[in-house]
This record gives sequence, C-alpha cells and structure tokens, in this order.
Amino acid sequence: MIKKVAVIGAGTMGNGIAHVFAQHGFETVLVDVSEEQLKKAIATVDKNLERMVAKGTLTAEQKATTLQHISTATQLSACANCDLVVEAATENTEIKLSIFKQLDELCKPETILASNTSSISITKIGAATKRPQQVIGMHFMNPVPVMKLVEVIKGYATSEDCLKQIMDCSRTLSKIPVEVNDYPGFVANRVLMPMINEAIETLHEGVAGVSEIDTVMKLGMAHPMGPLQLADFIGLDVCLAILRVLHEGFGNPKYAPCPLLVNMVTAGYLGAKTGEGFYKYTPGSKDLVVSDRFKT
Repeated sequence: MIKKVAVIGAGTMGNGIAHVFAQHGFETVLVDVSEEQLKKAIATVDKNLERMVAKGTLTAEQKATTLQHISTATQLSACANCDLVVEAATENTEIKLSIFKQLDELCKPETILASNTSSISITKIGAATKRPQQVIGMHFMNPVPVMKLVEVIKGYATSEDCLKQIMDCSRTLSKIPVEVNDYPGFVANRVLMPMINEAIETLHEGVAGVSEIDTVMKLGMAHPMGPLQLADFIGLDVCLAILRVLHEGFGNPKYAPCPLLVNMVTAGYLGAKTGEGFYKYTPGSKDLVVSDRFKT
C-alpha cells in the first residue's frame, strides 16, 4: 500500500510530481541538495495551487491541505521510510545510477523505486540495485498538474505486482497510465524527438523559417504548439540528450542530432529556461518572438 512518497529533484518536473501526489492525499517529501531550490519549488506549487483556486477547480481549504502534505529535505535519508520514491533528477545516466544505488541501501525492502526519466533504460537503472523487480519508470508529462498521461515503463526485471501498483497509483493521481516496454525513448520520445529533430533540420537547411515551420505543424497537423517552440519549452539540452540516447541505443543514423541543435546547446541557448532558443523569452510577456539569429 503506497501512502508515503518521496520525490527526488525539486526542478520543474519534481515540484509538479510532488504537487499531484500531495493534492491526492499522499504524505510527500520533496528532496533536493539545494535548500534554495526547495524554497523555489514550494513557491511554485503554492502559485499553481492558487491558480487552481482562482479557476474554481480547488478550494482554499484543499490548497492548504495539499501544502501541509509536502515536506522538504536535503538528504536522501529522508526517503528511508517511504513506500514509493520517484526520482526526477537531471537526465544524466551516471547521476541516476548513483541515486538508485543509494536508495537501494537506504529504503525498506518493499519500497518501489521509480524514475521519471524520459529516455534512459529502466532495465539499466534496475540493474544498479538489488531490487530490479521493484524498479519502474513513471514518465510524467510537463506541466505535471495539467497533463493526464503517465508513461509507465516496465524494465526487463520489473515484476507484475510492481507494475500493477504503479498503474493503480497513477489512476489515484487522476492520471491515465499507459504501459510500455523498456526500449530507447519508450513511446513518447521515440516518436516526438525525431519530429523535433527533423523540424530543426528543416530550419538548418533553409527550407523555411522558425515561425513558418511551427505554423505548418499547428495549422496543418492540429498540434497545439509547433515543434520548435515545444523544443524550447522542453529544453534544447534535454532534446539533445534524448536524441543521443536514441542514436546510441538503436545505432541508427536517423536519430543523429542535427548539428544546429548541437551548436545551440554548446553555446548555451537552451530555450525558455535560458531566455532564448528558437524564440526569445521575456519575463511577463506572452508574445512569441523569433530569435534574432533566425530572422531573415
């Protein structure tokens, strides 16, 4: 029975995951090495809950109760008595393996260890522990409080009982879980990232401009957001990391990252989080302005 949950990483995904668990009555501890990041995360959760209150989808009392369900910690030892740990740290294989090795030693034997990874092998993560049957993927979508999908990734050794518990838990969060097997990129990013990469290639080859490419995909394919804007929203560094996992995992040149993407990440133009990618982002502005680098 899952009652107490730890979420590791207080970034965009971590604070959203903690939000939904706490909102649905789980005792939730948010863990990050940075006290400052934890304070920012709680402020973000508070702001998102207040937005829900303003829309009438949550009462002020429910907001207060949700915040009471969240505690914070800077040490992994805070996970020791949890029934489920959801890792939402940086999308870096070595960092994740290190975290899971530590969790395996710290947590009680029955604890399920889940990763919010968007592309890294759950089988590989599970193999770093002595409990691979209790290691699973819970890939939430951003923004977590809004998006309904959870990709539930079953590693090679993940047990059916573990899978059932996480599928049921996801439904308790008012999410729609979809079971997928453990292959590079799973389903979401195996389909999405080549599309984003191809959009960048199309720009790189001068076929069309940034807004033109996005407009074609929005109006022609009914996408709510064009692929270049979406790449900025995800983070160009994250897109590059996932494409490299796909390229390495399948050994197929069709997954090779576009040189333009590589250059942008190398130069530090990572999208919305750095203020510029394919578009420029000004705090408080909702206008979508193409980066000067791509204006003709």
